[in-house]
Amino acid sequence: MIADGETMRFARAVLNRPYKFTIVLLVANVFVFVLMWQTSGMPFSVLAPLPNEVLIPFGAKANYYIQTRHEWWRFVTPMFLHVNLLHLMVNMYCLWIVGPYVEKLYGSAKFVVFWVLTGVAGVVASFLTVRPGMAVGPIARFIFKNTDNPSAGASGALFGLVGVLFVFGIKFRHELPEGFRRAFGTGLLPMIMLNLFIGYVGRGFIDNAAHLGGLVSGALLALVVDYRRPGERSGIAITWQVLQIAAIALVALSFIKTVQHLGDPLPAQFVTQPAPQTEPENSAYLYYAQAMNDAQEAFVVAMKDRNPSNIDSAVKGLEKAPHLDQKSDELREKLKLLLIRAKQANAAAPASPQRNKNEPARDDELTKEFVAWRKEYNQWLKTSGRNHSGLIQLTETESPK
Repeated sequence: MIADGETMRFARAVLNRPYKFTIVLLVANVFVFVLMWQTSGMPFSVLAPLPNEVLIPFGAKANYYIQTRHEWWRFVTPMFLHVNLLHLMVNMYCLWIVGPYVEKLYGSAKFVVFWVLTGVAGVVASFLTVRPGMAVGPIARFIFKNTDNPSAGASGALFGLVGVLFVFGIKFRHELPEGFRRAFGTGLLPMIMLNLFIGYVGRGFIDNAAHLGGLVSGALLALVVDYRRPGERSGIAITWQVLQIAAIALVALSFIKTVQHLGDPLPAQFVTQPAPQTEPENSAYLYYAQAMNDAQEAFVVAMKDRNPSNIDSAVKGLEKAPHLDQKSDELREKLKLLLIRAKQANAAAPASPQRNKNEPARDDELTKEFVAWRKEYNQWLKTSGRNHSGLIQLTETESPK
């Protein structure tokens, strides 16, 4: 499709404007996430969420802190925090797509004010909708939340920018060229509805109230704020300059307060409970199996490589192995005797390369006894051994040939 001349002239006049604060916000979000990730000490992961012990000190929204401790800055800082790397990448991609349009159409001062106000509105909406008694049924759970889980993300502010462009396209549709009328205004409805549908499907872990709060506040701002038309001088009213400075100062002050409270202890309800470190149901079996496995390896090395150096430690391991049942004790003693005999056979072997003619016969006899013992041991593993919890699949030691 070939764009009409009016659209091209409008695009050149508007879209060639700078969008430096979009880049500043993008860098700021990435920088904060890197700090959070380094603080967590977690290995690199796209999906693994940061723990509460990181989210809350960095300023995530939690009603408990706002209501009980009056930490008002938590209405501001969450718009610069993200739960995991995927969360950050999705939001920063959206900022890179939507942000430049809003900044070019309205100017940097208004853009910064839009971002902060709609971001705060999203956090306020999230704060107001933590209502356990009202989160009943799929429609109610779309907005209301049962638990006061930490909330973070730039999506409220991003929905705010979408709300600005939605109203912009409708409010100024009579003066916009055809291409811009199709891109903004009602042209954004499919994207808005798709994101709300995703939020409905993901209710329970997606904060839809924050999204709606940002969207509505952005739409309201666009109703009363004019945009910078093509050909208008770049100067802005002193009021917007003051509001821009005030918005930046509010963000800076909020993070200063966050730093001041960075070391505050977390209440018990926000401490991530580690996965219980449970011992195997029968750790005695594991010690027994390890001793038996080490002993078999020592026997094989002694017979194949003429190296009995591991036999003494293997015998000691067998002696320390716990009692499981009568058959396991019998098998352990048989293996212990085989190890002692293997050591004696190695000691009796002549130092010279010339092997005694009786030595191969002794080796063959010992090997046959070991093979027979292995069959007996494997049979125990398949039968009585299975009665002992913690049974693990052991790699069978290679039999001497």
